[in-house]
Amino acid sequence: MLVSRRSRVATLAACATILLATSACGDDKAQEGSAQQVRLYGTDGNMLNSYPAELKERADLVDGMKGTTPLTPLPEDFKGRLRSVNPALTDYLYSAETYDAVVIGVLAAQLAGSTDPAAIAKQIVGVTNNGQRCETPASCLTLARAGQDIEYRSVSLTRAGFTDKGEPATASYATLTFDGQQLNDGKTEFVGAGSESAASTKTPPKGRKPRAGDADDQKPLIVGGLLPKTGDLAIAYPPMAAGAALAIQEINAAGGVLGKPVTWKDGDDGTNPAVAKATVAKHVADGVSIIIGAGASGISREVLPDVVRAGKILFSPSNTDSGLTDVEDKGLYFRTAPPDSLQGRALADVVLRDGSQKIVIVARKDSYGEGLQATVRDELEKAGIPGDRLKLLTYDPPADAKAAPVDFSGGAKEIKEFGADAVLIIGFGESAQVIRALADTGVQIRH
Repeated sequence: MLVSRRSRVATLAACATILLATSACGDDKAQEGSAQQVRLYGTDGNMLNSYPAELKERADLVDGMKGTTPLTPLPEDFKGRLRSVNPALTDYLYSAETYDAVVIGVLAAQLAGSTDPAAIAKQIVGVTNNGQRCETPASCLTLARAGQDIEYRSVSLTRAGFTDKGEPATASYATLTFDGQQLNDGKTEFVGAGSESAASTKTPPKGRKPRAGDADDQKPLIVGGLLPKTGDLAIAYPPMAAGAALAIQEINAAGGVLGKPVTWKDGDDGTNPAVAKATVAKHVADGVSIIIGAGASGISREVLPDVVRAGKILFSPSNTDSGLTDVEDKGLYFRTAPPDSLQGRALADVVLRDGSQKIVIVARKDSYGEGLQATVRDELEKAGIPGDRLKLLTYDPPADAKAAPVDFSGGAKEIKEFGADAVLIIGFGESAQVIRALADTGVQIRH
């Protein structure tokens, strides 16, 4: 799949070069006599049905906006099970990744024969590789209780398992399009990335064998949430919460782990380091073994030292910062979301397909935003877009929900003066202020 994508990008690069050579000289003059128009593009933090509400009375500005997100085609059965948890669900972003993070962590505890985080961590990569294939919590737990090595595959983990670093070796990305104020599922396209050969081949250590009386002596496994109930990423919370709740429900319906039900303790990361650190401290005090989160990559970076110091596991369903692959974690950090080194290629492909010639990449100033921004820039340059036709801008996200909205008026003027015909916005709910500022500056959004 990756080879064909590279060929496609090469073809697009050639087209882009021809377009630049034949029409660049006339573009600026054409724009002088008419209103400047730009196409909008987004990423996993804002390509959600809930995003237009951030623009309130100007929600129509997102019409025609395109973007990418880590997403596999979700079976209708899975969506229906999620809606049984939350009937009001309108988005499914990271629901499958959250579901799988919880299930993988629980299966690792069963194989380890322990609720000790250090023992569980040693089994997590192995749960996804080189064993007997199983696809549901019930079937996998049956095998794990019998001491059988397993290879878990499910809604977000379909082609290959984890790498030695504890993240997916392959990924699926969806190209999404807003029609009016809703994503049009009929226009969604899926593309694969990554390499199956990157999956780990290491054999995990044998876990402790169950003994008579274990169920009485063993502490129940406690899993804690560190998800964005509040803050800039709160628009992504409902599907993630539904994924976690569904996983716990189905695990306990299948008999739980080590003879006892799994306990879930809710927790907010606030898309804010202070809120997240307080939640982590509470989870540590409450005996949580596996912490599911944080939502944002930057928040995980902030809390990871606290988690590692406490000897707990941090397992994120939505961190995509490529830099987290090699973060110092003592083997305690994992994620079901693929790194942005893969998403950057998919995003560049989407932008190039529309023949964009002057591209601005706007990013929130944190490890997620700036990391993905740099990756997309590199991919666009590899595809033949000259550096002088790319512009990078950043903004400081609000410190908390009570802070003043993002003021992007200065950046919007720079975009207008640059003569951009495409603007990629890398951010969460707060990034709606970028779109507002563009419209206020007189830049016309193309639909």
